[in-house]
Amino acid sequence: MIPFLKKLYYSLAYYASWGLFMGVGFLLSVCSLPLLPWREREGLHKKMRAVQRGLFRAWIGWFRASGILRITWKNFDEPLASGTVYISNHPALVDAPILLGRLPDSICVVKPAIMSNPALGAAAITAGFVTGSNDVNMIRAVSDKIRAGSSLLIFPEGTRTQPGTTLNPFKPGFALIALRAAAPVRLITVRASAGFVTRGRPWWKIPDVLPATMDFTLDRVWPHDPHKTAAALSSEIEGHLAALLSK
Repeated sequence: MIPFLKKLYYSLAYYASWGLFMGVGFLLSVCSLPLLPWREREGLHKKMRAVQRGLFRAWIGWFRASGILRITWKNFDEPLASGTVYISNHPALVDAPILLGRLPDSICVVKPAIMSNPALGAAAITAGFVTGSNDVNMIRAVSDKIRAGSSLLIFPEGTRTQPGTTLNPFKPGFALIALRAAAPVRLITVRASAGFVTRGRPWWKIPDVLPATMDFTLDRVWPHDPHKTAAALSSEIEGHLAALLSK
């Protein structure tokens, strides 16, 4: 009887987690619609990111209170610098909002589908988020924001890690942005329970293991080096991360 009740509780708490995320996200996006005429104003971007950061932190608090997801932060007690390109592997669907709730004021590179999503698009646009296209205009715009003091969260894999693999091949867009902005790159490694909203697994499917776990580790920093190419920087960090994850 007790195992059944535990399974029932965790199943309900899991769906409640997504209900909270989608419900609050939709409400925020609706409230953001009247602000779209001022979508280019950096002051609006910073305020909206602050609101979203608070909501993401509340979501983390829900995970902690419900016990559905046990999050561990390693090395995050040290100050997190602004004007930094933060990169991470991408094993689960929820690592982006969790990291955005913990990092300093950070823009995020998201998929174009999010910008056009009626439930999320307006909130993403008014927060100054950008789409995942690596064109020159995007790289220039993001680099300018970093030089102005914002940070960037980007996943060089481009999508969630393919199940059965350690790491998807890196795309060098993050390195191009870091070089143009003369910004350091800081690596965050993420480990998640198997089957917890991984690529190819719909969010509504109950994870194989509940409560799930996610470990976030703040790893080393690569200072700006004008003599290193974007390809070399990307390759070096990819090799370093692959070696860490294979341990």
